[in-house]
Amino acid sequence: MNPITVLWISFWTIFVVVSAIDLFVVTHRHSVVGVGSALRWTGLWITVALLFGVAVWFFHPTGHETAMLYLAGYLTEYSLSVDNLFVFILIFSLMGVGEEAQPKLIKLGIFLSIALRILFILFGIALVMKFHWLLYLFGALLVWTAWKMLTADEDEQVHPEKNLLHRLASKLLPVHPLEPGSRRLALVKDGKWGVTPLFLVFLVIGSTDVLFALDSIPAIMGISQDPFVVLTSNVFAVLGLNSLFFAIRGIMGMFKFLKHGVSLILLFIGAKMIAGMYAPVEHWFKAHTFVSLLVIGLILAVSIVLSVWHNRTTGTPGTAADSASL
Repeated sequence: MNPITVLWISFWTIFVVVSAIDLFVVTHRHSVVGVGSALRWTGLWITVALLFGVAVWFFHPTGHETAMLYLAGYLTEYSLSVDNLFVFILIFSLMGVGEEAQPKLIKLGIFLSIALRILFILFGIALVMKFHWLLYLFGALLVWTAWKMLTADEDEQVHPEKNLLHRLASKLLPVHPLEPGSRRLALVKDGKWGVTPLFLVFLVIGSTDVLFALDSIPAIMGISQDPFVVLTSNVFAVLGLNSLFFAIRGIMGMFKFLKHGVSLILLFIGAKMIAGMYAPVEHWFKAHTFVSLLVIGLILAVSIVLSVWHNRTTGTPGTAADSASL
């Protein structure tokens, strides 16, 4: 059998199995998922994704080059996914979502994120193959996004009530209050069907997923336009996000400078895409695939080290209580 076919089969098999475990077994525990347990599960899923990269290295026809592109894409998309979870946590806090309802909303958000990424990947690759100049437009979009993230006010808050879907749904649909502990998105009350506040939260999360997908697809396509690399790195990046959510919720304050690191990664990829208009630059990056991986890994490492150093020097505890400062 073709090695690439074997890798595709292995990829989807791993994804289905891990998703089933992460989304159903982990969140159906009767006890609260602690930070330590969530970190162990997250570490396991990251290890699985990295082992798949090792398999690509040894079994893909262009293993060395493809594996490095996969890893660079995975690191980029995973860092964007972490940033996505930060926003989810802020939305939950601002909209008063209880801990008992958060796992269900996270699961729905992850499923939506996977569907949107696959959809955008298929359309994005098809468009770039037909209109190569779109890469330069994507590059400009990433540079603008990076600049916006770097210059945003550190105390800037998410405003779910200003979300267009939230405003439309709350005006057009009857909203029924939830009883304590309920996790329903819709219900019938006094013979009338209506949505619950959790449905409005899901609309905000869903529209946020769209925005993140619009950022993540140009980012990965700035690294590779190979459908195998783009799809596997993206899907593996959302692998295990459910357990990562519980970990991030507990240690959110430890990642003060991750947002800046993600911004610099997007800036680097966007600038590289725009510089690709000059053919020698494009050929150089294609011939030196390790450079993108090296730069992305270095930026992430520095942002994490700086965050840890800042926490130690200022005595800032890495807890969810500090999340309002991010």
